[in-house]
Amino acid sequence: MTLARTMPDDANGWWVLLAVLALYVVTRWFLAWNQARREGDPSPLRAAFDEEEPDEGGTATAFGGFRSYRQYFAFVGGALVIGLVLGLTEGRTELVMMCTVVPAVVIVVAYLDFRRARSARARV
Repeated sequence: MTLARTMPDDANGWWVLLAVLALYVVTRWFLAWNQARREGDPSPLRAAFDEEEPDEGGTATAFGGFRSYRQYFAFVGGALVIGLVLGLTEGRTELVMMCTVVPAVVIVVAYLDFRRARSARARV
């Protein structure tokens, strides 16, 4: 068990985790801004920041805080892929994976989450 990894010990590991979170948030805001702009909202930037999911009358969510199993498995799978990249690679391989695979996974997860929220808003 001497090779088991824990939380990052150095600042670079924490910066990577914060960058993943920031990329997710920026992608969600960009998708909301783009949709508001296409729909002709007078202030698309404000609409992107004010984006909230509609209240569905207090109905229980499908699985935990997620509205569908697809959304849940996308988040869990994305976190698993990022964890595997951070835990199993080192050096240049880790850098290449963090610059190619991880951003793609984060953007796909943000898109799936945005698409789910958009379809929920369209039903209201």
